[in-house]
Order: sequence, then structure tokens, then C-alpha cells
Amino acid sequence: MITSDELLDLAVRTARDAARLVEAGAARGVEVTATKSSEVDVVTESDRSSERLIRRSLLDARPDDAVLGEEGDDQPGTSGVRWIVDPIDGTVNFLYGIPQYAVSIAAELDGEVVAGVVLNAATGQEYTATLGGTAERDGVPIRVRAVVPLAERLIGTGFSYEARQREIQAAALLRLLPRIRDIRRFGSCALDLCGLAQGSLDGFLEEGVNLWDYAAGGLIAQAAGARVETAPGVGGRPILLAAPAGGFDEFRTAVAEAGYLANRAS
Repeated sequence: MITSDELLDLAVRTARDAARLVEAGAARGVEVTATKSSEVDVVTESDRSSERLIRRSLLDARPDDAVLGEEGDDQPGTSGVRWIVDPIDGTVNFLYGIPQYAVSIAAELDGEVVAGVVLNAATGQEYTATLGGTAERDGVPIRVRAVVPLAERLIGTGFSYEARQREIQAAALLRLLPRIRDIRRFGSCALDLCGLAQGSLDGFLEEGVNLWDYAAGGLIAQAAGARVETAPGVGGRPILLAAPAGGFDEFRTAVAEAGYLANRAS
């Protein structure tokens, strides 16, 4: 039986190779090759080449595994292991040369995420965790920030690429903002969750995330002492909520009262 440590080792080696490829692409110059949900939701050749490298590396090592990736078709498997891949989380940052974009790889075993790595390709900073283990940044254990009053919490968020969804999210944000310290929007869900894990944020929320956006980062945040949940968002898509476990319920209540959730009482 494969262990979570063995899966993490493969994920880390693969993420490092992919990050080198991404940075080589940045050095050559980044161009948009396609769009997805809207004209501002971009795909670059580096997104695609990074995912091809990741899939090839994982399946060369473990050909019976399944792969779910942002830029490619689902690959079925028979081993009980599924890899969840975001080849560049923060593609718009990558396009603009903002050093906040990452390779994110998580491993599921029988439907549960057991290992994950988020590697900031621009800086080389590497976050890892296994289920039941510690969260680490560059090999050093990290922990969420101590719980503070809601009014003193710095919250990370993200926004949809679709105009109508943004309007809904902006309206809810206007209601939440007076109740907290401030909002930060860095542009990478995976790295924001790692920021929560290392104590540089007090919470995170975003509607419209996909599993590949948060599978690895969510595990890392949980291993560092956060609680991570999804719920139905007011815009009709899942919303991801994350905060230090001791302050999660108060955070969730504030998010619901601000109008982020489809059912405010939920």
C-alpha cells in the first residue's frame, strides 16, 4: 500500500520540475493562447505545458492512477489514487509578472486528500502537508495565527471572472468589510490558503473555486490548524471558507450575514 509520504515525495519532485518549466516560460515571455469562462480568464502555453509535464511524470511513475487537471481531460485510474493538479494557480499574475503564482498538486487516496504541495514558481517557496501530519514551508513547520476578534482579522478573497458574479461578490464584500480589519486579493487561491496556514491571513473566502484550486492548499491549511469547508454560494457556485479552527464559526456567521451564502441561515 502506498503511503501519504511516498505520494508527497512524488508530488514535490513533480512540482519542482513543473515550476522550472513555468519559470523558463516566464523568461521567454508570456502570451495568452486561449480564454475560458470569460475574456479575462486566460490560459497560457505554460499552463498547458506544465500540466503535460505533470501528467507525464505522475503516470510514468504510477500508470494506474487517475488524474484530474485544470487544463486537460480527466484520466481514469484503478489504483485508488487520484492526482488533482493546477499547473499554474494565478495565471493572470503569471501573465503580468506578479510573483504570486504556483504549481499545486494534491493526491487523493480512496477519495480523501492525503498529500499536497503548493510551490510558488516565482519565488521557490514550497508548502507541503500530509493528512495527519504537520504543515511545512520549506521544511519548517508552520501554524495558523492565533484567533483574534473578528474586527482584527485580515481576510483573503478572490473574485469570479464573470461580470455578473463579480457584482454579487462585490455587494457581499461591501457588507463584510466594515466588520473586519481589511481584505486582501492576491490572485492565487492555493497560495492564499498557504498564507492562512503560515499566519499571514486570518481567513479566506472565494465563490466559484474548483477542486484543483484548493485541494493541496486546503490540506496544508488544515494541517496548520485551520478549518476548511465549502458551502453553496449566493451566486450559485460553491464557496470556499477557511479560517483558524477556533474562530471559524464566527467567521462563517459573518460571511453568511454579509450575504455570501445561498442560505444565510446555513
